[in-house]
Amino acid sequence: MRVMGVDPGLTRCGLSVIETGRGRHVVALDVDVVRTPAGEALHRRLLAISDTVEYWMDTHRPDVIAIERVFANQNANTAMGTAQAGGVIALAAARRDIDVHFHTPSEVKAAVTGNGRADKAQVTTMVTKILGLQQKPTPADAADALALAICHCWRAPMIARMAEAEAKAAAAKRTYESKLKAARA
Repeated sequence: MRVMGVDPGLTRCGLSVIETGRGRHVVALDVDVVRTPAGEALHRRLLAISDTVEYWMDTHRPDVIAIERVFANQNANTAMGTAQAGGVIALAAARRDIDVHFHTPSEVKAAVTGNGRADKAQVTTMVTKILGLQQKPTPADAADALALAICHCWRAPMIARMAEAEAKAAAAKRTYESKLKAARA
């Protein structure tokens, strides 16, 4: 499975692509950070992010996109910008029929470090070790994008099993309700 991890942001948007093999083995294929100037108009910044992300999707052809979910932020402007960047990326994926999954920062930290409250340095260190990189990815947005992709690779089998179980439960509920309705009639 090829996963594109995205740490969305207006000033710095981290992008990564990794592939997973058997078990928990993952390989980094590419990582970068899209930067947009703070003084530029919002629509121009979103366009720059969109253009780069679309190029990455067309070049790397990921099977799935893992985006950091905007969870909470003291600064409403930062949260809005992050959400807008994430929306542009999700839209580009939808246009290419690529599945999108959102993961919270604590889910990503827990998957990569074992601690949902790990700091950026711990996440970067573990990403470097997991991927066997020669040097730590910088800036932190690059490491975060890699961590998101790793998190999704490791969580994807469980997510698929949960979706399958939910579908079976929904089908069983429909069957039960149909039988109950027939019995009442």
